Amino acid sequence: MPIFDFKQVDVFASEPLKGNPLAVVIAADGLADDRMAAFARWTNLSETIFLLRPTTPRADYRVRIFTPRGELPFAGHPTLGACAVWLAGGGRPRGETIVQECPLGLITLRRDGSRVAFAAPPLERSGPVEADLLPRIAAGLGLASGEIRDAQWVDNGPGWLAVLLDTRRRVLDLRPDPAILGDLKVGVVAPWDPAVDGEQAQFEVRAFVPGLGVPEDPVTGSLNAGVAQWLIGSGRAPGSYVASQGTALSRAGRVHVERSGPDIWVGGEVVTCVEGTVTL
Repeated sequence: MPIFDFKQVDVFASEPLKGNPLAVVIAADGLADDRMAAFARWTNLSETIFLLRPTTPRADYRVRIFTPRGELPFAGHPTLGACAVWLAGGGRPRGETIVQECPLGLITLRRDGSRVAFAAPPLERSGPVEADLLPRIAAGLGLASGEIRDAQWVDNGPGWLAVLLDTRRRVLDLRPDPAILGDLKVGVVAPWDPAVDGEQAQFEVRAFVPGLGVPEDPVTGSLNAGVAQWLIGSGRAPGSYVASQGTALSRAGRVHVERSGPDIWVGGEVVTCVEGTVTL
């Protein structure tokens, strides 16, 4: 059976065990789809990725992203983890930026000091969440309907919608009902109050994805990308801010958001926790 180089990295954290883990199988060209899916089920992480040669000369590398239940066209923390692993393995971008190929298309990345960052892709679905869906969302999150200040589709591939609450404390106190949420992919965000919460971040985020077999994702790049486009575009957030995520899971994820010209960049630290080989 073939043997592949393998890493497990922690994304959106400056120290191991505080971010969102990601399994990375390197140079996985030739590995069959069913073996990729089987390995993703076996790792049981929110995402497992496979680094591959690109199929277009415009890309530096290609990635396929699997959850325990299937393949995703795009996801944020796998995108940052893939880029960090590719660079650490000696990858050299063809231009000033790094270009990743994935089923959604081409994603632009850049080095950002000790972090890597990706340019938020265009939203595939935006606008207000339908009024008849809001009662289900509120019930699934254990909220009174009046506690939802706003709700928007922020879907850049995975299917995200996001709801805005008043306080960080209310976000952290949520105890969602997976049976009610079902296949919805729901992000929840609220601003930090500096007087109460401190100044390490400006927003608190949680991500609930029971339909993917992951009741809560620790730190979520794709969701934060969509939320940033919504919050900055509506004037609710400044052009540069830090989002905290994973607090309810005893993590310390930090997502760095910055608007530069027409682009919104979403970045974070990536640290290696496991390195070796895997037999598939």
